[in-house]
Amino acid sequence: MENSPKTLRLIYPQWQGADIVRWIPEIEDPDVASRGYYLGAQLLDFLAPSGGQETCTVPVSTDLTERTTTNGVLDRDAIAAQTGAALDILRVKSPDRIVTLGGECSASVVPFTYLANKYGGDVAMVWIDAHPDITLPGDAYAGYHAMAVTACMGLGDAKIVSQLPATIAPERILFVGLRDWERDEIKERHASYGIKHLSPDAIRSNNGAVAEWLRACGAARVVVHFDLDVLDPAEIIAGVGVVPDGMKIDEVVSVINTTAREKELVGLTVAEPMPRTAIRIKQMLSRLPLLG
Repeated sequence: MENSPKTLRLIYPQWQGADIVRWIPEIEDPDVASRGYYLGAQLLDFLAPSGGQETCTVPVSTDLTERTTTNGVLDRDAIAAQTGAALDILRVKSPDRIVTLGGECSASVVPFTYLANKYGGDVAMVWIDAHPDITLPGDAYAGYHAMAVTACMGLGDAKIVSQLPATIAPERILFVGLRDWERDEIKERHASYGIKHLSPDAIRSNNGAVAEWLRACGAARVVVHFDLDVLDPAEIIAGVGVVPDGMKIDEVVSVINTTAREKELVGLTVAEPMPRTAIRIKQMLSRLPLLG
């Protein structure tokens, strides 16, 4: 009898790739705000149904040493070390499918490139996000989470990307939900890469657009990245970004389920949870007697 595919649940609470303190002013302590994604990953693990999969957690440092930028990447050495640790877990466990709960956006880089390697490059990537995440070292913003897609393409800091087991070609990548290009050079870079993208309005006007792209992409398998800031803040604020006119919860769920019907879904990441209210409750509780 053929063995069932092995699914691994990977908790990847990496926070060092983001520089987001200025966007969450209600959390006054910058160290606490910086590490918000760490708590966010733990909460996703608590909230998400498990299905009985084996669970592993990537060891992520919570040390708050001085944050430094090396070769254009904030906290580069910590990220490189955690990249190696995540790869070690996947090589030992050898999963066929991976559910990743992050952490900031770069939590997808290791599992997606691992899966691209495992399946000989026969993998497409659907990136559901308000932002394209194609920043490069040396750009105005040094956060690695904004470099996640370019890292999957094999572009970026050599100490990090040289560890990655495979790359994903731009013609195998689909952006869904983009509405914040951040800077003109990012839009120009996107055009040069030729990555197909669908805005929230494009999804609403043609709910078959994702299925059409998947049928034409040439890959049998797919990985999906779901960044919580793609969601419309008028409905829910689950991430850092609050750019208006995002995707509705039902729209995102529909896109992911459509993707899974069209292709074999081998990787799913939920990333960028910023639990603002939970952080503030935690801070409040730490000030009460008998709880310490």
